[in-house]
Amino acid sequence: MATDAFTPELLLHAALGIALAAAAGLRIFMPLLVLSVAAAGGVVELTGSLAWIGTTPALIVFAVATVVEIAAYSLPWVDNALDWLAAPLAVTAGVLLVASTLADADPLWRWVLAVIAGGGTAGAVHGASAVLRALASTTTGGLANPIVSTTEAGGSLAVSLLALALPLLALLLLAVALGLLIRAAARRRPCRTVSA
Repeated sequence: MATDAFTPELLLHAALGIALAAAAGLRIFMPLLVLSVAAAGGVVELTGSLAWIGTTPALIVFAVATVVEIAAYSLPWVDNALDWLAAPLAVTAGVLLVASTLADADPLWRWVLAVIAGGGTAGAVHGASAVLRALASTTTGGLANPIVSTTEAGGSLAVSLLALALPLLALLLLAVALGLLIRAAARRRPCRTVSA
C-alpha cells in the first residue's frame, strides 16, 4: 500500500536505495546482485513491478554480469573505455535500485526520488571513479588500474552490504566521503591571481 507520508521506515528504505545507488557508481552489477540475493532470501521487500530483481533468473544474470564486469575492469585501458559505456548504465542501475526499495512509497515520489537521488548519486560516484581511473592510467601507464579496480569492486561490495545492514550509517558515511572529496578537490585547485 503506497503512502504519501515520509515515515521512518520509508526513510530507511530510501537510505538503502541511495547507498546501493552509490555502490552502483563503482560497479554496476554488484549492488544489483546483493539486492537480488537479499530479496530472494526475504531480507528486503521490493516494489511489485521491480520484484523480478529478486528472482532466481535475475540473480544468475547479475552474478554472471558481476564477474564479467570485475574481470573487464581489471584490464588496463579497457577499464577506461568501459567508463564511457558504463556511465548511462550506472545511472539506470541507480534509478532501479532506489525505485525497487521504496515499496510503500507513493509512485510519484518513488520515481522522483529514484531519478534524482538514485540516478544522480550513481552518476556522481561513477564520474568520480572514472576520473580517478583515468588519472591512475596516465600517471602509472595503467599499472595501478588493477589496484584501483579491486578497490572499487571491494568498495561496491562493502557499501552494498553496509546498506543492507545499516542503511542510515551507509548513507552518512557516503555523505562524509563526498564532503572529504570536495574539500580535497578544493584544496588542489591552484589559486588564480589577478594581474593589473
